[in-house]
Amino acid sequence: MRNIPVKPAKIVLRKVSMRLKAPFTTSFGTMQDKMFCLVEVVDENGHVGWGESVADDTPAYSEETTETNWHMLEDFLIPRLLGKEIDHPDRVSEWFQDIRKNNMAKATLETAVWDLYAKNNEMTLREALGGQKSEIEVGVSIGIQPDVGTLLNIIEEKLEMGYKKIKVKIKPGKDVHVLREIRKAFPDIPLMADANSAYTLEDVEHLQKLDEFNLMMIEQPLNHDDIVDHAVLQKRVETPICLDESIVSADAARKAIELGSCRIINIKLGRVGGLTESKKIHDLCEKHDIPVWCGGMLEAGVGRAHNIALTTLPNFTLPGDTAPSSHYWVEDIISPEVTMDHGVVKVPDGPGIGFDVNRETLERYTTRIKVFD
Repeated sequence: MRNIPVKPAKIVLRKVSMRLKAPFTTSFGTMQDKMFCLVEVVDENGHVGWGESVADDTPAYSEETTETNWHMLEDFLIPRLLGKEIDHPDRVSEWFQDIRKNNMAKATLETAVWDLYAKNNEMTLREALGGQKSEIEVGVSIGIQPDVGTLLNIIEEKLEMGYKKIKVKIKPGKDVHVLREIRKAFPDIPLMADANSAYTLEDVEHLQKLDEFNLMMIEQPLNHDDIVDHAVLQKRVETPICLDESIVSADAARKAIELGSCRIINIKLGRVGGLTESKKIHDLCEKHDIPVWCGGMLEAGVGRAHNIALTTLPNFTLPGDTAPSSHYWVEDIISPEVTMDHGVVKVPDGPGIGFDVNRETLERYTTRIKVFD
């Protein structure tokens, strides 16, 4: 395998604002507009690698926000990499180790280096990561709806489109009744519930009621940084617990597995600091027979492309959230956009992420820009 190093000569930092097709509601609240940071790393030969932040405007899912990401990238992360020779993208996370947390900011720049490295070495990002699949199965995440009838209609529509997994958001007051109605209408579909940390151990008896619905999993029912109470809960419910927000590193995953806090793990590359750490978590889970899947953070095209490449690793055995661009956006910033055929997304075979950024579209959505060289 070739190993041509990367040397960033110029890095372009953008803030981008895009409007979702429809409001997306979780236990955190409702999002209509997505504002995020986008990084373009350019080497001495003019080759370009792209990375996208998954942070939101508010510190609800994570302590990070779009503004804190901009600050970290501008003042700490970009200056650390600019002009440095990077023999392999794994080095990036090593160089960022002394900067605590800020994983989403780190992942924005680290994934761009991975993209550039793959392009310089004439590989797909899948090949650079060691992925094996030429296509991936995808599910869809459906936000909390105003009424059950609307939700059932959306589920029916998504099933007709071929999605391999239906994930519905739940919270207290929008859980048991909703899931019961879904199961009445669709008794056999692959169904999971995502709680986004909306419950506590005081809700154990209530959460036990979910066992009757034969769910694939319940995702992150308890506190965002907890692995201890989840271990207690997992012993008292039959439904597999999937951890999301709690898994911020391979070390956190190791502890959760040892404690028995979950039976499934959702890997979001932004949450864990990038592709290198995602691979470590994948390998650890594979060793311990813990299936993984790739969660979504309402990414635009660049982030979606990185998720596709990550999902080609062999232990991603459950359909992820990497729905096609048109599920979220009237217009995406990549060309071609991510498309799906009966729940299957083909992995691009072009260099790097395999998609081109449409610069004309990107400029229309860019609200702030700064160039480092």
